[in-house]
Amino acid sequence: MQDAQPKTIYLKDYQVPDYLVDNTDLHFELEPKATLVKSQLKIRRNPEAGKDLPPLLLDGIDLELLSVAIDGSILSQPTYQVTPQGLSISVEKPEFLLEIHNRINPEDNTSLEGLYLSNDMYCTQCEAEGFRKITFYPDRPDVMSKFTTTIVSPKDHPVLLSNGNQIDSGYCEDGRHFATWEDPFVKPAYLFALVAGDLQHVEDTFTTGSGREVKLQIFTEPKNIGKCDHAMRSLKKAMRWDEEMYGREYDLDIFMVVAVDHFNMGAMENKGLNIFNSACVLASPETATDSAFQRIESIVGHEYFHNWSGNRVTCRDWFQLSLKEGFTVFRDAEFSADMNSRAVKRIEDVSLLRTNQFAEDAGPMAHPVRPDSYMEISNFYTLTVYEKGAEVVRMLHTLLGPEGFRKGSDLYFERHDGCAVTCDDFIVAMEDANQINLTQFRHWYSQAGTPVLDVTDDFDQAKGVYSLKISQSCPSTTDQKDKLPLHIPVKIGLLDQSGNDCVLNSKGNTEEVLEITKSDQVFEFSGFQEKPLPSLLRDFSAPVRVRYPYTEKQLIFLMRHDSDTFNRWDASQRLAFLALSKLQKDYRNGRALQLQPELVEAYRDVLSNTALDPALVAEILRLPSEQSIAEMSDLIDAEAIVVAREFAYKSLAEALFPELWAKYSELNAQKPYDPNAKDIAERSLKNTCLTYLAATEKFEALELVQKQFEAAENMTDSAASLSALINYGDMQKSDSAIQDFYQHWKGDTQVVELWLGLQSSSARNGTLNKIKDLMGHPAFEVRNPNKVRAVIGGFANRNFKQFHKEDGSGFRFVAEQVILLDKLNPQIAARLVVPITRWKKYSKNLSEKMKAALQHVLDAGELSPDVFEVVSKSLK
Repeated sequence: MQDAQPKTIYLKDYQVPDYLVDNTDLHFELEPKATLVKSQLKIRRNPEAGKDLPPLLLDGIDLELLSVAIDGSILSQPTYQVTPQGLSISVEKPEFLLEIHNRINPEDNTSLEGLYLSNDMYCTQCEAEGFRKITFYPDRPDVMSKFTTTIVSPKDHPVLLSNGNQIDSGYCEDGRHFATWEDPFVKPAYLFALVAGDLQHVEDTFTTGSGREVKLQIFTEPKNIGKCDHAMRSLKKAMRWDEEMYGREYDLDIFMVVAVDHFNMGAMENKGLNIFNSACVLASPETATDSAFQRIESIVGHEYFHNWSGNRVTCRDWFQLSLKEGFTVFRDAEFSADMNSRAVKRIEDVSLLRTNQFAEDAGPMAHPVRPDSYMEISNFYTLTVYEKGAEVVRMLHTLLGPEGFRKGSDLYFERHDGCAVTCDDFIVAMEDANQINLTQFRHWYSQAGTPVLDVTDDFDQAKGVYSLKISQSCPSTTDQKDKLPLHIPVKIGLLDQSGNDCVLNSKGNTEEVLEITKSDQVFEFSGFQEKPLPSLLRDFSAPVRVRYPYTEKQLIFLMRHDSDTFNRWDASQRLAFLALSKLQKDYRNGRALQLQPELVEAYRDVLSNTALDPALVAEILRLPSEQSIAEMSDLIDAEAIVVAREFAYKSLAEALFPELWAKYSELNAQKPYDPNAKDIAERSLKNTCLTYLAATEKFEALELVQKQFEAAENMTDSAASLSALINYGDMQKSDSAIQDFYQHWKGDTQVVELWLGLQSSSARNGTLNKIKDLMGHPAFEVRNPNKVRAVIGGFANRNFKQFHKEDGSGFRFVAEQVILLDKLNPQIAARLVVPITRWKKYSKNLSEKMKAALQHVLDAGELSPDVFEVVSKSLK
């Protein structure tokens, strides 16, 4: 903690490491408050850094140094110096064996970085800079070493795990036991992992394409052993998919996963020993929703895919984070699309991007996919680096085609296996494999902001020529005022008056990818008898905003006829936004609110269209969220947004009541639960209908909700009905349902987290007081990130109405929690403050209160670099 401004680190200042570590031998003697760590490092001067012998600088935080030795000789000061950042050691020869003994306190490590305790389990989280909380080390990703790890522990922690393959185990003379693990592959310190605990595991095997048998193990606390099967199936699917799609085979004899309740992130791809947030790996039909099943499959795939895109080839420095994360998010998105509904997966990903990443691009923390600078690297595990980074990789896939992209990825892995490289190295591999120049495309990595495409069209009836003029621009961001033109792939189709796709070229294609490389470009299409209607940015082929003057009639036409399912959904979103914008304007001007009949009929058509995927119907029926509406607004009037959306939602529910009831009844079939794509789609539409029905607050609708809650045999139906009761039901029945649910599930950590989140996101008045009560409930634990995210994060991120109350109470509450949490877990605190940071875009009253809340945090003093960076940049 500190109150002085943290140092800013710049990409332009990168220098190769002065020293390399060929071998790292670690020895742990585990004790909750006094774990002894002995490290032996085989160090040599980096030939790329020069021939002189500068001091060896090792990173270290919160470590009790016991001794330092070189080649067996104990050092004394001033041969070494302990600094605020770690350890500085004088060096007299280019190669030597360094031995350091230090002590750490896992029990009091509330930051959950380095080695800490989750319940009674020892576990680690070393990305990005957590290893320096374990021992003194050059904690940077371009220092790669072979690790051997010995863990010594009392017998009450029978399972001792680390990276690689186990090579020894046994008992010590004092009754403790030990295990030694060896990882044959070089890795940076951020991929180190250790787990020790009283754990059980499920086990399976996977036979690789070359015939090797790999042991697969998923470890968890004994109470959760029955919730591992879905993760195991997902792992085997991911391993097969990666072999088939990318030719990447697993390289160790064993692959292990451990479920941990206390974890800052979703999961961590440590070589051979993935550590997962319990919420992202444990599932059973009774305890996990459909979305949880799909999320687990995706995250298991993501972490496994990192074995090559992140572990075998890693990033040179943390500015290159998207090299591994953007590429791997793209890979896991494609995996999930192949396993489930491709159309719905794309809609979900783009919804997240537009609502949250576009906001990031327009906010005070805007940064390129490859940032130029940072104060605290933890603040740059962002949607820009991950999701926009994945969209950049997707654009390469679109431009090069599947075969060209595969050639490029094969060359990338072959050329850089065992190396720490840059985003430029990835692009060069794509260029070399396909003999293409991607110089302009590189701007996507260095330029912040969301590009805008302004599209106009013209039709020359006499010549039968239809033309599209596309102009690109990008708004200024806090770090960059002037923007260069980007290389943007825009996939389009043209529809005739019957809704059929038109042929666009001599090859007979009905889709074409237009490559936008200039500020203004015109594209012509010939052979038309009548003016077509453009379907622009199909499959969301680039992370941009498109502005084209669609009329309501044209949007309804696209909703009914567009062959691109993403654009069909997007037309519904644009149509809804037009209606909601009109309602907001009428509310501000004191006019009576009325929902346009055209919107009602368009939704009725979608609901009755049995040819559509039920999951797609559910996505179309859901009105844009308040957060999405806010992001699309030039000036955010939170009250008007809430009033308009609530009015539109209830109006649709009442107008479509018979159709919603009929569709719900049709889909409410009693059958065994299965998280397959078809059944998930049907449950999604069924529960979308149920929520609409509940919004009418009619007696028969709320009775239907209550009936589903009481009869539910899976968590998807149970959670959907409980949410409807919390938001629309009679208060007495709602409170009774909340208590019944808790009493039934209070022994299950993941279900309790869901229970907390459903209450904190309730739009009903009085929610903030209920949240304060929940923070005193036995189920809440401030040191558990999942429970903090469920209660405080659920309120700030998913409760637009109550968080944005005009009195500013929501902002003040979150600010106070950020100050408190910053002393325990700076990473979590910094993420919780983000919803307040976009104060400049809000109407005057809320803007002033949001700014005051931020200033209150800044004035608290003793802030971590994590929170200081976010708050100070936001107030500029």
